[in-house]
Amino acid sequence: MTATAVVLERPQALSLARLPLDAPGDDDLVVDIEWSGISTGTERLLWSGRMPPFPGFGYPLVPGYESVGRVRQAGSATAVRPGQRVFVPGARCYGAVRGLFGGAASRVVVPAARVVPVDERLAERGVLLALAATAYHVSAQAGGRHPDLIVGHGVLGRLLARIAVAAGEKPVVWETHPDRRGGALGYDVIDPSDDARRDYRSICDASGAKGLLDTLIARLAPGGEVVLAGFYDEPLSFAFPPAFMREASLRIAAQWQPGDLAAVKQLAESGALSLDGLITHRVDAREADAAYRTAFGDPSCLKMVLDWRSCP
Repeated sequence: MTATAVVLERPQALSLARLPLDAPGDDDLVVDIEWSGISTGTERLLWSGRMPPFPGFGYPLVPGYESVGRVRQAGSATAVRPGQRVFVPGARCYGAVRGLFGGAASRVVVPAARVVPVDERLAERGVLLALAATAYHVSAQAGGRHPDLIVGHGVLGRLLARIAVAAGEKPVVWETHPDRRGGALGYDVIDPSDDARRDYRSICDASGAKGLLDTLIARLAPGGEVVLAGFYDEPLSFAFPPAFMREASLRIAAQWQPGDLAAVKQLAESGALSLDGLITHRVDAREADAAYRTAFGDPSCLKMVLDWRSCP
């Protein structure tokens, strides 16, 4: 069994390649991928070569952890039926080619325990469940406390704000790029220079930008926290005295957990969390190289989706 996959041979050298797939076992599914999203955080670092080293990292690799597809074949020990649409958070099924995170392919072999069946009505918007779960993890990790200031109005920032609104909150979002200030649903998006507040209880940085900590700490109420929800490829630092005076806390919200994914799936399928308006660009997977460059270089691109339905 083979699949067409996005392969990063080395930084900024991307191609489509036909790869052999591992043989599925009794606990595995074979899934024909319909759509996969391009991450402007983790995948940008892989593409640019700025990803910090970690165990198992290396090129060549298949990226992608935001995929939706239909089950073609189900192992005898699984409870999933062929024909179901499922969310796939990546796969490792390409032999010598690393799956980091392995979802950007026309077909994958994946343990059934890793996939989540999704409502047919979500269609391509199902690729957003990974980022939605990442956003949900920020408040879940804090026992349900939502940020009242969110930095960055990209997809992650919008999802953080929409989840907070669904919980009855009304956060403020900072965005420096004028073209990204539109699309707010029940919250305000402003330029940081127009905000005089210095009493935020919880500030969540969804931008991944360096050099912001001193600015954010200066906007905290006493006992407030700064939550880092982006991914940072350079060391972060801050001046100690202002943080000391506020008894500020610093929290890192890392990878989502299965419970976070289940929660946002329920919110999305019930209509409490809208995933509309977040996918701005759609490209046939055969144009993957151009799609990645647009996703990382065009400020108007919130979320780029590759359409795999015409790829073998």
